[in-house]
Amino acid sequence: MAFDERVVNGMRVLAAIVDAGSFVRAGEALEMSQSGVSRAIAKLEARINIRLFDRTTRKVSLTDEGRRFYAQIGPLLAGLEEAVASAGEGAVVVRGRLRVNIEPLLARLLLGPKLGAFLKRHPELDLDLVARDQLGDMVGDGFDLAIRFGDPQSSSLIARKLMDTRVLTVATPAYLRRHGVPKKPSDLESEDHTCIHFRNPATGRPYDWEFHRGGKTTVVNPRGQLTLNDAGTMESVLLAGYGLAQVIDLAVEPLLRSGALTPVLTAWPDERFPMYAYYPSRYHPPAKTLAFLEFITSLTG
Repeated sequence: MAFDERVVNGMRVLAAIVDAGSFVRAGEALEMSQSGVSRAIAKLEARINIRLFDRTTRKVSLTDEGRRFYAQIGPLLAGLEEAVASAGEGAVVVRGRLRVNIEPLLARLLLGPKLGAFLKRHPELDLDLVARDQLGDMVGDGFDLAIRFGDPQSSSLIARKLMDTRVLTVATPAYLRRHGVPKKPSDLESEDHTCIHFRNPATGRPYDWEFHRGGKTTVVNPRGQLTLNDAGTMESVLLAGYGLAQVIDLAVEPLLRSGALTPVLTAWPDERFPMYAYYPSRYHPPAKTLAFLEFITSLTG
């Protein structure tokens, strides 16, 4: 296949469709007719000999081959756009649209209070921040970057570890006065205690209750009728004195400082929960992505 301006144009149209979510909106963004967008994609599909989209009257989505192709060319196109935009400026400028998939907890606790200052530093950046529980199809959904808690899932995405946060077992002082303070992990399995489970969005099952000390791991199966998948609800139920829960220190640091929550089983201090950034290529990320990663790292350092 000869690589020429027609292939580049087809790639540009492909990226616009993924970004906009439809042929019509891509045409509006590119100032092309819908038929012109369709012709450009048909020519690109013919040149590379794969079908890029599954199309119905209600939805346009990338095929598996289309996702793989876009994962390879998306960062390259972004790099080309940035190179053209920054030519002659002497430095790479953080500009353009950045679509980020992020954990709701992280968005609420860390990003919300600090986003204004970040955007003021980068006035040419258009940030589309989507808080949701699962990574999903990052490429197919048009995300440039994802920030997620937990160990990396098996994926073609590039995973970059940003931080580790401690896992704590906590309850209110009132709960501990009523039920007693557990002295060892197995105490949580007794009828004296009620534990609140939290669902792992990647597996759909509650997280195990683990306790780490000196390279050894203890797993217990505590009693509990309640399983949650929302950190805000977890906080409300905890503060009502219903039971004990395992949480990340990032989520409850202000409540620990104020004394509203008390950590227990602190002799088992070594469990950590990681946070990763995901992006779809090993090629050097564009300046806008690097700027956002630097911002996230500064908040968690």
